[in-house]
Amino acid sequence: MTETGEQIYPRDYPVRRLFTVIADAWTPIVLHALSQGTLRFSQLHRCIPDISKKMLTQVLRRLERDGLVERTVYPVVPPHTEYALTEDGRRFHEPLQWLCDWAHQNDDLLMRAQETAAPREGQK
Repeated sequence: MTETGEQIYPRDYPVRRLFTVIADAWTPIVLHALSQGTLRFSQLHRCIPDISKKMLTQVLRRLERDGLVERTVYPVVPPHTEYALTEDGRRFHEPLQWLCDWAHQNDDLLMRAQETAAPREGQK
């Protein structure tokens, strides 16, 4: 804290690092989908139909780079690729699961917040 009582959130602050990983719209959803088990790209895309294939590819590449998802390519024709959470990915998903459970229990609150936010978004 500063002398005025303000919190300082440097780049290496753990919460800031956490949000850097999950702050986009798709990463938590992809992690949650993969928490159900290993999926092929097409299966994952069917689970999240409103994500473009390009965006899904980008999210998966970043999660793989960060060590949260592993990609297994089987040498068959046509190529068969599967995605699964790594051990770190499963640990990373644990707090997200709590948020998912909370969201199911508080869907009415989320709906009201979304309805309230919709007119403001249209004014931009």
